Amino acid sequence: MAKSAPFVWLDGKLVPWEQATMHVATECVLRGENVFEGERAYWSDTEQELFLFRHAEHIARLRQGAKIMRMTIPYSDAQIEEACIALIRACEYRGGVHFRPVAYFAEGELTDYKPEEIRTGMFILAFSRPTTKSVHEGVTSCVSTWRRNSDLASPSRIKAGSNYHNSRLAYIDARLSGFQIPILLNAAGKVAEGPGACFMMVRNGTVITPPVTADILESITRETLIELIRAELGVEVIERDIDRTELYICDEAFFCGSGHEVTPINSVDRYDVGEGKPGPLTRRIQKLYFDVVSGAQPKYRHWLTPVYGTATRASAAE
Repeated sequence: MAKSAPFVWLDGKLVPWEQATMHVATECVLRGENVFEGERAYWSDTEQELFLFRHAEHIARLRQGAKIMRMTIPYSDAQIEEACIALIRACEYRGGVHFRPVAYFAEGELTDYKPEEIRTGMFILAFSRPTTKSVHEGVTSCVSTWRRNSDLASPSRIKAGSNYHNSRLAYIDARLSGFQIPILLNAAGKVAEGPGACFMMVRNGTVITPPVTADILESITRETLIELIRAELGVEVIERDIDRTELYICDEAFFCGSGHEVTPINSVDRYDVGEGKPGPLTRRIQKLYFDVVSGAQPKYRHWLTPVYGTATRASAAE
């Protein structure tokens, strides 16, 4: 079933869902020429407030992708933040939210236009999205027959709509084979990431994750967890290449990303991961992450942007 919402922010204004349209001749429609961010906002019952999580970092990454795509975003960071907050307020969300700022190319001619030769627009979608049961129960995974996009072809570092054809191929192949979320290898045969989330595993008490040079998205959730695991749990985190067979002998594993949050992996290619259920360190990481994003960890309040104004914004110095 398709998602819907009361409003969409489109090219500078809020419009009702059914009126949020663009021409079929846009490059966004024809070739998926857009860059976007997947962001979360978390509700705090204690403060009766909704917090955008690491919004500034997401917009910085949006601009990074736009730069590589030679796309000029026609709005300032402050305007984008104001638009995201206005949209979420208009939708009156009082729970978990997943929202997507998207910069897109409008009508063009072929694909060889310079940035100044085509209009660049922007829209923002926001949906109610509570944490899924997979985050609590874990998922079955497999090694995909599809390889992750190469940095030399269609860089995974760019969060672009067109790159997600690769993700969809891997997802559907996995589901048809009876699995939930696949793991993609890169062209070198090393573990890259999931179709919409980064990958981490635990071996002998150490957390291991592929480096950003392994054809993965430079994930903000991944970066967040690396910092939190080291600083708050005192656990070593190593960024290195991972072989396929290591997936079968690791003690714990999980996907991480704004959409998947911290999703435990119970099995890979029908090999149990650990005891075949979410592991103890994964559970500790989950709890820490959800405490941080909901404002329960004062040390990290500078990562949060309040939506309704019942809580004050903290600075990085606090």
